Amino acid sequence: MGLPSSPLLQIEQMYKHFAGNTVLKGVSLSLNRGEVHAIVGGNGAGKSTLMKIITGLYKADEGVMKIKGKPCAFSSAHEAHLAGVYLVPQEPLIFPNMTVEENITIGLPGSKASLKEKVEKLLVKLGWKLNLQQTALTLSIAEQQLIEIIRGLAREADILILDEPTSTLTFAEIDSLFLTIRQLKDEGIGVFYITHRLPEIFQLADKVSVLRDGIISAQGHVSEFTYDRLLVGLMPENTVVHQEKEESEQKGLTDDQAVNEEVLRVEHLSGKRFNDISFTLHAKEILGIAGVVGAGRTELAEAIFGLTPTDHGDICLHGTNIEHLSIHQRINEGLVYVPEDRHKNGIFSLTSIQNNISSAILHRLSKFFLPFHHEKKLAKKYVSELQVKATSTDQELKDLSGGNQQKVVLSKYLAAAPKVIILDEPTRGIDASARKDIYRIIQELKNNGLAVLLISSDMEEIESLSDRVMVMHEGKVVQTLAKEHIKSDIITRFAFGLSKEVMT
Repeated sequence: MGLPSSPLLQIEQMYKHFAGNTVLKGVSLSLNRGEVHAIVGGNGAGKSTLMKIITGLYKADEGVMKIKGKPCAFSSAHEAHLAGVYLVPQEPLIFPNMTVEENITIGLPGSKASLKEKVEKLLVKLGWKLNLQQTALTLSIAEQQLIEIIRGLAREADILILDEPTSTLTFAEIDSLFLTIRQLKDEGIGVFYITHRLPEIFQLADKVSVLRDGIISAQGHVSEFTYDRLLVGLMPENTVVHQEKEESEQKGLTDDQAVNEEVLRVEHLSGKRFNDISFTLHAKEILGIAGVVGAGRTELAEAIFGLTPTDHGDICLHGTNIEHLSIHQRINEGLVYVPEDRHKNGIFSLTSIQNNISSAILHRLSKFFLPFHHEKKLAKKYVSELQVKATSTDQELKDLSGGNQQKVVLSKYLAAAPKVIILDEPTRGIDASARKDIYRIIQELKNNGLAVLLISSDMEEIESLSDRVMVMHEGKVVQTLAKEHIKSDIITRFAFGLSKEVMT
């Protein structure tokens, strides 16, 4: 007897707004039994928001969601679980000091004996070998993801959402996971498969939906797609596709950049989620680092700044190796880092603009007391120069708009008089007007002699600001583009791991 043809899940004209910003703009898609539906899109396309609505973490503002033909709107993840929907996150949520069995059955009703029997039957059915009494601390990432999948099946989920499941797996572990997904398909389970790895779509998926800026820009059976058609769906509207020769895409510095002083050199640097990275950065240069989530860009920036350790390689500032220096010492030597998450790492929201601006250099100003007059003078200087809209330098940061908060974060690090500034997603979460101001500031920093390392998921931002672009994919630099070859479509190809050999 065949499987029912009605969709397991159907979404019609889904909208979601956040503070005036529309993140989902009429999204419609469906998932059938025994089907893998790939969801692909750049950073900020709306994938996470859509999945959070499906799993009950967000509520849609408009639109209808149907599970097995019945309209529903979940108000919690628990409600989604009861309806058969389970999300396997990119980073497995494992309790390391509990056993495999305890991790799978936590929160499930029933006796310990009956739950153990249920899990054992699932393992036999799937052909997986897991020691239920093994401590979770000893598991590989692949085994942790298997636990997440079994958690969903033990809760009788028939809709699984896999979020970037292969981002940290070896080739052997990926093969094992794909075999598992195919087994789940045979059991009638429907799978949403979120990925940045386009080749995996053609290996595994039945259908694909491309999200771009909150809309479905392309959708259909995988057999209807080529790599190029997927890329066109991912690119911003009105992008002109350039067919550049590969040998011309890897040109070095322009003549103007070559005469400027080399400020930063990274050689064969490896660390968490990045491997064998080498590049140079010059004064009066903006080097863009492009890539998708999981490419290793932020991890590289944090390692250069000293927030995380490196495995091997060299970081040289003005020709001197700084691997042994603390973060304060690196700041004193002229290296600063403006983080992506300003609320977590960049600002003190409950204190004043003045205190925020001076916070990165207090260790320089005084060892024994706060030099208030110096602080105020410094704050007024940067509030004026960066055109921060505030009532005074005593205003608390939480009362400022996102764009003005970002200007204060920039001021905080500019007060350290840097030679190299690393900007990680400098315009994330700010409006168009503030974005223009940030662009102006970045260009002024470059013109004033700073070397800028710009990390951004916005291809247009990378294209408009960068003198060179270094594209990362899965922890490695896959291409470096000189100014004349920086085009959104070229960057996108390499960011998604595509080479000329796989283009069709």
